[in-house]
Amino acid sequence: MIAEHVEPWSYLKFPFLKQVGWKGLVDGPDSGVYRSAPLARLNAAEGMATPLAQAAYDKMYSTFGAKPVHQTMAFHWARLVEMLYSGERVVELAQDPDITNPKVHQAPTAAPDEGVGIVEAPRGLLIHHYKTNANGIVERANLIVGTTNNKAAICMSVKKAAEGVIKPGQEVNEGILNIVEMAFRAYDPCFGCATHALPGHMPLVVTIRDPRGQVLQEIRRDG
Repeated sequence: MIAEHVEPWSYLKFPFLKQVGWKGLVDGPDSGVYRSAPLARLNAAEGMATPLAQAAYDKMYSTFGAKPVHQTMAFHWARLVEMLYSGERVVELAQDPDITNPKVHQAPTAAPDEGVGIVEAPRGLLIHHYKTNANGIVERANLIVGTTNNKAAICMSVKKAAEGVIKPGQEVNEGILNIVEMAFRAYDPCFGCATHALPGHMPLVVTIRDPRGQVLQEIRRDG
């Protein structure tokens, strides 16, 4: 269902829908780009499994007036709905007698060969794919984490934010950077996870170019 596109200017790969194909960083129904994480889950869900979270879910969608909701900043609202659900669900699980069941681990009876694990993690769909040799030693591994799923969407959101707040002849200052940063903070990104690298610093570099591609200004935030 999913393939990964590589660009020379990024350490992150760009997952896309195989059936649609990679069309580049473009929006619309013909785009192979998709988004993961809380807003995507709520858009796909028919409701929440706990009462307070359901009420919050209903309020969110009644406020926007339609479903699905694609506004990037709505990720924060969706995240709060899921946090409320998690709190209610923890109480339910703590009262479940199966929580103390000693049968919690299934020991393997043979050396593994290949395995794929997929789970909805808080910041998005998490996919682990491993292949091993006859001794069970991992020889190949591929991870598509929540941030990787959203990589293309993050790029597009940052571009739209920058185009919306940076005007011709305007000097880019710390305040402008903060507004642009809001576009990718909504995705709760972890670039250390997505690039499989430590220590996970996130330098931010904004390069302003004129229509001919000439650099007008560059501002950076290292660390």
